[in-house]
Amino acid sequence: MTENTRKLLIVDDEPGIRRQLKWAFDGVDVQLAEDRKSAIAKQTENPSSVVLLDLGLPPNQDGPSEGLATLKAIMEKTPHVKVIVMTGQTERDYALKSIALGAYDFYAKPLDLDQVTLIVERAFRLYELEEENRRLQAEQQGTGALPGLLTNSPAMKEVCTSITRFARADVAVLIIGESGTGKELLARAVHSQSGRAEGPFVAINCAAIPENLLESELFGYEKGAFTGAHRTTPGKIEQASQGTLFLDEIGDLPMALQAKLLRFLQERMVERVGGRREIPVDIRVVSATNKDVETMVAEQSFREDLYFRLGEAVVSVPPLRERPEDKVLIAQNFLDSWLGEQGLPAMRFSANALAAISQFDWPGNVRELQNRVKRAAVSADDSLIETADLGLDAKQAAEATLYTLKEARQRAEAQAINNALLHADGNVTKAAKLLGVSRPTLYQLMREHHQKIEPSKDDVTAN
Repeated sequence: MTENTRKLLIVDDEPGIRRQLKWAFDGVDVQLAEDRKSAIAKQTENPSSVVLLDLGLPPNQDGPSEGLATLKAIMEKTPHVKVIVMTGQTERDYALKSIALGAYDFYAKPLDLDQVTLIVERAFRLYELEEENRRLQAEQQGTGALPGLLTNSPAMKEVCTSITRFARADVAVLIIGESGTGKELLARAVHSQSGRAEGPFVAINCAAIPENLLESELFGYEKGAFTGAHRTTPGKIEQASQGTLFLDEIGDLPMALQAKLLRFLQERMVERVGGRREIPVDIRVVSATNKDVETMVAEQSFREDLYFRLGEAVVSVPPLRERPEDKVLIAQNFLDSWLGEQGLPAMRFSANALAAISQFDWPGNVRELQNRVKRAAVSADDSLIETADLGLDAKQAAEATLYTLKEARQRAEAQAINNALLHADGNVTKAAKLLGVSRPTLYQLMREHHQKIEPSKDDVTAN
C-alpha cells in the first residue's frame, strides 16, 4: 500500500454492510470496525482521513448514544477527519447533534452505494484540500516568503517568484491588477523581502484623497503655506525615508502631480508646498493600479516618462477567476483565521457551499470572497455554512453537485481532452503526450466523448 493511498474507516455493527461497503471502494485502504472500542483503536493506530460511521452501535443498536460517543472520541483523536454519519433513524435531531460534534455529512439508510461513494469522494477531496492548505501555511511560516499570501495557482506562484526576485534589486515596481487581487499585500512583500525591510512602509491611495490635498499629502508643507497650515508637516515621501513608499491607484494621479512626482523620481529631492529648499530623500517606490496604464499613455492621460520610471519592474496579478485552485483554499484559510481572531467556535462550509465558491467568478476578487465569508460566518444558523449564507446562486451550486461520480469524471475527462488539444493546436500526438496516454487511447476517448477527430498532418506522418 503506498503512502498516498486514501484511507477509509467503516464503523458498522452489521458484517454484511461492512463487506458491502468495503468492496465498493476500489483503490482505497479500507479498515473495518464493529463498535466504539475497535473504531477508536483503528483510528489511533492507523488514522483514516474519512470515516463512515453508523450511529446504531452495540450495546445500544437501537439508539444514537453509542454512535455519537464514538463520533466525539474520533474527532478528539483526529480533529481534521471527515466523518460521514449513517443511521436508519431519520430524526433531524440526530443529524444536528452529529454536525455539532464535528461530523462532515449525514446519510440516512438504506444504502445507495452510488450516493455513498459520491459523498465519500467529496469528503476525500475536501480533506486533501484542507491538508494542502495546512501544508502551504506551514511552508510559508517556515520560509517567511510572501507573508499573508496563500496560493496553489501556478500563475500566482510565478507572481510570487517575480516579487521575490524584484525585491532584492532596488528598482521601482509597478503592480497591475484588478481591485481586490491583493496588490497592497504584494507591495508589502516587496518591502519585507528587500534591503529596506527595517525601514518604514508608507502607503497612500491616490484615488482616495482630493486633488487639492494630494500634493501636500505627498510632498508635505511648510507652516503658513495655506490657510490651516499651522505647522510644518513632512509628506508621505519624507515619512518613507530609508524605506518604501507605496502609491496605490497611481493611475488616478492628476497630470500636474505626475510632473512633480517625475521630478522627484529623477532628482530624489522633495520640495514641500510653500517651501523653497530641496530635501534629499532615499526611498524605494512601489506603485499599483487597476487601470491599463499603457492605454492611458497612448491616450496621453498618463505620462510615458513617469510610466517608465515607475515600471522598472512590472508585475501583473491574475484575477481570482483565473486562479481556480485558490478559491476554496483562500475561503477555508480566511474562515479559520477570522474565527480564530474573533474567538468564535469552529465552522465549516457545506459541500454545496464549497461548490458555489469554486464555480463563482468573484468579480470583486479576494476582497469580495473574504467579505462574503465573513458575512456568512456571522449569519449562519449553526456551525455549517450553506450557499445561502454566502449569498451565492443556489441553483448554480446545485448544478455543480448534482452529477454522479461517473458523470463528474466524464465531464472532467472531456474538459482535459479539450484543453490538451487546444494547447497542442489540434495535434493529437502532442495532445496524447500532454495527457500521458497513447495516441490510440486518445482517439478512443475522443470517440467516447463524441469529439470530432481531424488528424493533423503531423499525426498522419506519425502513423
